[in-house]
Amino acid sequence: MSTVHRSLKACLIMDPRINLKWSLHFLLSLLLFGVSFGEVRYTLPEEMQRGSVIGNVARDLGLQATELGARRARVVAEGTSQLCELDTASGNLLISQRIDREELCAQASVCILQYQLLLENPLQAYSLVLDIADINDNSPVFAAREIKLDLVESTVLGRRFPLESAHDPDLGTNSVREYKLSPNEHFALEVSTQINGNAYPELVLKKALDREAQAEHVLKINGIDGGNPVRSGTASIHVRVLDANDNVPVFSQRVYKASVPENSAIGTVITTLNATDLDEGVYGEITYSFSHLSDKMGGVIEINPQSGEVRVAGLIDYEEASTHELDVQAKDGGGQASHCKLIIDVIDVNDNKPVIEIKSASANVAEDSKPGTMVALMNVYDLDTGSSGRVTCTISDNVPFKFVSEVKNYYMLVTDGILDREFQPEYNITVTATDAGSPSLSGVKVITIVVNDINDNPPTFTQREYDANILENQPVGTFVMKVQAEDIDDGSNAKILYQISRDTNSEVSSYLTINSETGELFTSRLFDYEQSVHFHIKVTARDGGDPPLSTTCTVNIFIKDQNDNAPVVLYPVQTTGFIAEDMVPVEAPKGYLVTKVVAVDGDSGHNAWLSYRIIRATRPNLFMVGLHTGEIRTVRAFMEDDEPKQTLLVLVTDNGQESLSATVTVSIVIGDGLPVLNELFEFADESQDTDNLTLYLIIALAAVSSLFILLISGVFYFKLCRRGYVYRSTAATLPVFPPAYCPPSFTDFSRCGTLLKDDRYDSFLTTGSWRGDFRFGSNTDTDTLKKRSAAYQKSTLRRASTDRATLKVRAGAPHPCYVVQ
Repeated sequence: MSTVHRSLKACLIMDPRINLKWSLHFLLSLLLFGVSFGEVRYTLPEEMQRGSVIGNVARDLGLQATELGARRARVVAEGTSQLCELDTASGNLLISQRIDREELCAQASVCILQYQLLLENPLQAYSLVLDIADINDNSPVFAAREIKLDLVESTVLGRRFPLESAHDPDLGTNSVREYKLSPNEHFALEVSTQINGNAYPELVLKKALDREAQAEHVLKINGIDGGNPVRSGTASIHVRVLDANDNVPVFSQRVYKASVPENSAIGTVITTLNATDLDEGVYGEITYSFSHLSDKMGGVIEINPQSGEVRVAGLIDYEEASTHELDVQAKDGGGQASHCKLIIDVIDVNDNKPVIEIKSASANVAEDSKPGTMVALMNVYDLDTGSSGRVTCTISDNVPFKFVSEVKNYYMLVTDGILDREFQPEYNITVTATDAGSPSLSGVKVITIVVNDINDNPPTFTQREYDANILENQPVGTFVMKVQAEDIDDGSNAKILYQISRDTNSEVSSYLTINSETGELFTSRLFDYEQSVHFHIKVTARDGGDPPLSTTCTVNIFIKDQNDNAPVVLYPVQTTGFIAEDMVPVEAPKGYLVTKVVAVDGDSGHNAWLSYRIIRATRPNLFMVGLHTGEIRTVRAFMEDDEPKQTLLVLVTDNGQESLSATVTVSIVIGDGLPVLNELFEFADESQDTDNLTLYLIIALAAVSSLFILLISGVFYFKLCRRGYVYRSTAATLPVFPPAYCPPSFTDFSRCGTLLKDDRYDSFLTTGSWRGDFRFGSNTDTDTLKKRSAAYQKSTLRRASTDRATLKVRAGAPHPCYVVQ
């Protein structure tokens, strides 16, 4: 929808007072302003009734009316009060408060209100421009209801007396267009124009005054605007006829121009006005005053009535008004007055910090948002002008966000990288707006953005594989172990449910059940070590995201054996009513192998270790059984009084914590004439030899260990002994012997005076000479050395001593050595 059509609609709902003339003016303004790219512009008159429709925003922007409510559409003001609102049901933009063009824009030729239409999900912004047109809603007003003039009766005909113009806040044809004076004989009214184009009335004397005939004249002046209907304002002119004041005050300039920086101190002189009067005495005394001063300017600027100095009386703010135009009157003591214009330009200074207004912000942003996703919309502006009003907007470093500006003074904060809630769940972004003034000013605002979690991380088990041990025969529901997985996501995305993986064999998966919330595994049937020693299952951890993510771990179950199987005798065979008999020769010697009890245990490990013991026998001391072998041997040779048939009751027990046992009856028949087999009793001797060999090996190992310990002890002992005889000290703590104690180039380290002065040997001290190491030459008297050395062997580790010796020390600092006495 074009701007012209939208504006026509706004025109149709205006106050009925707007006639055809206003409509034509309205259409002309539409053609002048036209369509602005990137914004929706509406032109409407001021003083529309509340609830009046400005235009249908939804239709003009190509949006559905239902979309406005769903996306929380709203209209926000830009630096002004909220004068309109959006009806999200119909999409109409409505008047919400009284719009007074004169109050909003004063005498500005164009009155523009800037708004933004914001929509969320996704965040979008549209610029709305309201062009407020003037209507004739104000009447002309004279600042003074009564204008007083003092004229001398000798005033020449045609003399002009400027009067104060009427003030009409309206613009154009709605402002003051003409003045009318009430009928009279002496005065006429003419309209003159100032340099700046402002019209003002002048009272012109047409007939000579005669004080004696009429001392006072009362006139009426009307100011009439060009609006429809016409509005007017009236003031009375009271003319007093005086004697002999022949000259009128005259200003040196018709228009004075001055400038003052805003925020100037109170009392600052802006300019000085100068008017002269050729009269003398009271008629030459001039008094200065402002002939028309608005309420806003009344406390801002003042004039000294005697000197004409114009000073600052209050706060001057460039942002409120950049120029002030004042009417100044100079009046003498006789009532004669003249007028001039004072134009004051306010110089802008950088006294306003940039303003940051957040028009819309999404406090939360999904971590999978694509780069360029808008997070916040900000309006950044500076009330200053020129370079002081140019603003640069920046954000804190090292954040995955940036600014994008597509509309003047509006900045979109968009994502500029990949967000990861697990790395940083929240950002406090400092927005800094800096102007280009000198010195520059800055505004700061902090925006907090929370990164919403998405399900981008699968659960992770604390271990890839778990091992669990459980005893067999545990009741159903026995706790086995607990698996644990972690998910660094948040909320429902981090809620983990456990289950046995479908990849697990169905038979194996029936062994265990799992608590889906805690990951605890429990038995669902009895385990039998003898059937299965080990099995593994796979456990899946699945999070609550959409779609869910999962991971799998392996749980190895090791079944531990319990002593739940009693020994079973395989031989001799035991059947009901029948016992196998074993034969042994009557000449069998001691240790002869008669038979062997063979038994097995279904358990494993120490639970399957079997031991054998005879608990009852026909002849107690005739047979013995191997404790671990079950071999039954003779204890002695048979005698004539031994029964030919011997019965043994052998107890077979396992090695479980609670041992189980079985008994077997062994029937032995002593047979005459049976051959004696050497293998059966030689085996016994061989077993005995093996036992003896083991004993010898143990004794030998103990002896070798003892010798090794003794050797180590001896080495340590000798080491300690050597360190106890000789010690080293630093040169700083040793006594220094003067050279006079020894002949030149000789040093007696023995301190015993036994070194010979001949050159039968050479002795050198190494850098480790404190250890007592000597190097002897081939010309050394070895026998003498041995004899001398033996005398001092008990008090030093190594000391070379002879009657005399020449010691030549190698170059370098000698190492002091003391011999312990």
